[in-house]
Amino acid sequence: MPSFDIVSEINEAELRNAVDNATREVSTRFDFRGVEASITLNELTVTLRSESDFQVKQLEDLFIIHCSKRGLPVSGIDKEDKPVHSGKFYSFNLKFKQGIDQADAKTIIKYIKDSKVKVQTSIQGEKIRATGKKRDDLQDTIALLKKMEINLPLQFENFRD
Repeated sequence: MPSFDIVSEINEAELRNAVDNATREVSTRFDFRGVEASITLNELTVTLRSESDFQVKQLEDLFIIHCSKRGLPVSGIDKEDKPVHSGKFYSFNLKFKQGIDQADAKTIIKYIKDSKVKVQTSIQGEKIRATGKKRDDLQDTIALLKKMEINLPLQFENFRD
C-alpha cells in the first residue's frame, strides 16, 4: 500500500547560514554602528540581543528577512511576548520547532478524517504516517494539508508505492 510521512523539520545548516548572514549585515549597518548588538544560535534557539527594545525588534525583522531568503519557514517559530530587559541589554528568543507534537498531530489527523479522504493515519513519534490504497488519495491528502492553516511548516517525505 502506498504511504508517506508528514514531518516538520528545520534545516539546521540553513538556519546557521541565516544567523551568519544577519550578523554580517548588522556589523555593516549604519544604525547599529557603535551599538552592541548580536544574533546567536544555540541548538534551535536564536537569541537577539541589543541595547534597546527598538533595536531588538529591528534585529528580529532583519533575521526574519534572512530566514525567508534562505527558504526557512517562519511559521513555526515560538516567539517571546516582548524583549527581556536584563542590566544594560534587551534580549529576545526565537525558538524553532522541530517535529510534530501530540496536540498538533491529533489536529492534523482530525482534519484529514473530516475531509473524507480514504487514507489511514497514525502517529509515529514526531511524524505522522499516511497510508492509502490509491496513490491519488495520498496526493489529495498532501494538497489538503498544504491548504490547512496550522502554525507548523509541514514537509512530506518517504512517498512509497
